[in-house]
Amino acid sequence: MTVSFHLSPEQEQLKLGARQFAEGHLRPLAAEVRKEPDPLRRALLARPTFEKAVAAGFLKGLIPAPFGGAAAGGVEACILIEEWACHSPDFVISLAGPLIALAPVYEVGTPEQIQRFVAPFLADHGAPVAAMAFSEPEGTANFAAPPPAEGVRTTAVLDGDSWVVNGRKAWASHLAGWDGNGPEVMTIVCRTPGGVSLIVAEREHLAGHIEVEEHYDLVGLRGCMTSRIRLHDVRVPRSNILGAEGQGVQLTYNAFWASGASIGIFAVAAMRQAFDVAYHYAVTEKRGGAVPIIEHQSVADALADAKSRIEAVRLLAWRALDAVIAQDAAGPELALHAKIFGSEMGVEVINRLMNVVGVQAYDNNFPLMAYLSEALAYPIIEGSNIGIRRRQLQDLFRTPGYNPLSASGMA
Repeated sequence: MTVSFHLSPEQEQLKLGARQFAEGHLRPLAAEVRKEPDPLRRALLARPTFEKAVAAGFLKGLIPAPFGGAAAGGVEACILIEEWACHSPDFVISLAGPLIALAPVYEVGTPEQIQRFVAPFLADHGAPVAAMAFSEPEGTANFAAPPPAEGVRTTAVLDGDSWVVNGRKAWASHLAGWDGNGPEVMTIVCRTPGGVSLIVAEREHLAGHIEVEEHYDLVGLRGCMTSRIRLHDVRVPRSNILGAEGQGVQLTYNAFWASGASIGIFAVAAMRQAFDVAYHYAVTEKRGGAVPIIEHQSVADALADAKSRIEAVRLLAWRALDAVIAQDAAGPELALHAKIFGSEMGVEVINRLMNVVGVQAYDNNFPLMAYLSEALAYPIIEGSNIGIRRRQLQDLFRTPGYNPLSASGMA
């Protein structure tokens, strides 16, 4: 079988449908978000569009087919993410909460857990959200560190047939849900007597037990509902633990492979939009000279370098997310490269494109600053490159028998 990089008719149709939805709904939403100064009101602006996406079947498209959804492969996911993230990456992050929060459910959940926790996201109406309650305000890079380090600080203790969860969480989208009473499903990384574990709290357990300490006012991704919360005596059935006590470290790492790979595509979307702006500027603006500035070699070289990097990151991210979703052994390494290389290339490329435009690009009313603000988030979200992702690569390189050709398939 030959390797083809052409989109199939089905993938072309997906691209067209995603682009139409983005231009019809996400572009106007992004314009409204830019005008709203309050972070909570900004985030709530997304709910009507969220409901439209659910009704159109896009949320089901994030749930794997074996669990009742309609998700296809990694390339299809990349196509959807890129088209939507070009206009509203914050909306994509909000909708995609189940990708991370439900990943451990798919991996080790019992049939009963899978049916119960996945069911809200198979609906064709409403605005169900999910959150992976991983990050903590005091830092999370060393969440698995043994004593005397603190590690993860959120705790769960048994009281009869219930886990009682207390702690503070931050940064995951929709930790507080739309109304402050929590999402439909919250997968909580916590410390139990048996070690770091994952416990699922449903909305009925969370309501009345969440204190919203702050809704963050972000520089980029401004439409994301990103909060710092405190969990007060959240009582969860004992049966809601995923896998065994102490299994939470590996389950948590595994949950973030797909999101890490997808960050490469978020970076592509930001670079793609920034390139369009800079390219149009270069072919139309003379800036007082005799010819459009693209006629100057330095400008043309900067555009050429940017374009090649966009294409490289896109192909790497396609390969990475496809491998993760297919559960290819190469998936984790490729996901790390897509996350690290893609996110850092996004910042570098957009910064270079701002230099093509010059000082006008520094004006908030000129679109390049918005794309740079989004790109600046990608090296530090979904596992920061320095604190987590490069450490994972380091551990991979130290694995006995590691073969540098394995991820490429050329071993």
